[in-house]
Amino acid sequence: MNFEFPLQELPAVMRGPRVERRRVLVGGSAYWGTLIEDGADQGKLRLDDGRVVDPATVQHLPPVAPSKIIAVHISYSSRSFETRNQPKPTETPTYFTKPATSVNGHGCEILKPADSLYLNYEGEYAVVISKTCRNVLPDEAWDYIEGFCPALDMGLQNYRDTDQGSMLRVKGADTLLPIGPGIVKGVDLFAQTLRTYRNGQVVQEAHIGDETIWGPHYVIADIARHITLLPGDVILMGTPCHSRSVDPGDLVECEITGLGRLAGTVVAIPAPRASALGVGHQPNDSPEVRRVAFGFDERVPERFKANYRAAGKP
Repeated sequence: MNFEFPLQELPAVMRGPRVERRRVLVGGSAYWGTLIEDGADQGKLRLDDGRVVDPATVQHLPPVAPSKIIAVHISYSSRSFETRNQPKPTETPTYFTKPATSVNGHGCEILKPADSLYLNYEGEYAVVISKTCRNVLPDEAWDYIEGFCPALDMGLQNYRDTDQGSMLRVKGADTLLPIGPGIVKGVDLFAQTLRTYRNGQVVQEAHIGDETIWGPHYVIADIARHITLLPGDVILMGTPCHSRSVDPGDLVECEITGLGRLAGTVVAIPAPRASALGVGHQPNDSPEVRRVAFGFDERVPERFKANYRAAGKP
């Protein structure tokens, strides 16, 4: 595994037993519950008030309410090869932020405005902070992690040419961070495989341990040198190769073995009203936009390209 600080042993947050906490809407009210791991009710959700419900019958709410969301630009070797043609993109990690209003839940709608041509998927795992974290060492950072979630870091790529530095509108629009279904601990994250699906076809896949450039302990220690992380804050740990655009009606899913499977459906909405008046930078279809939206097909496995085409609408 490629780590700045190799793990000598699994930290407590990765040691079993597995525990998954979800937040759901039942009868119009929000409840926390724990997924039942064995027995006759395995796979069902035991609410904190004692009731047992089928997760398929309830609406999932985001399991986080972060004060901030910080995302790593590139932290998988396959993504670095695709975009930079080298195994490590930069000497140290670089970051951007997403507003808390981008958070969305499992089974959600992911909104694609009519004036945006390219909405790209990026399957990731998210790290959820458990307690106030500042000025920690990498070895200490594990003690500040509540758990991990599948996540989809969606992006409106038509703003790439103007928001390349901040990613504000690219990654920050409402609904562009589906996360969940729950927060999981007690699973060896680096033994898991991440897969992203478009309409049931695998379009991204990576063994997390094999492709990781910087582990979350390194990233948390780096960020917390200068920024205090608060309980519920989210760190997005990047995506493997083959981020591509999706269309209204597409079902996009991120599955991480051991953590769960997150789903969202792309839904078309009208262009913002102010856009018709020419307010602000308009979505563009520039060479820079296309470079990111379409990626570098010659540097990704053929099966991803074939599956992506097969998953498209006729």
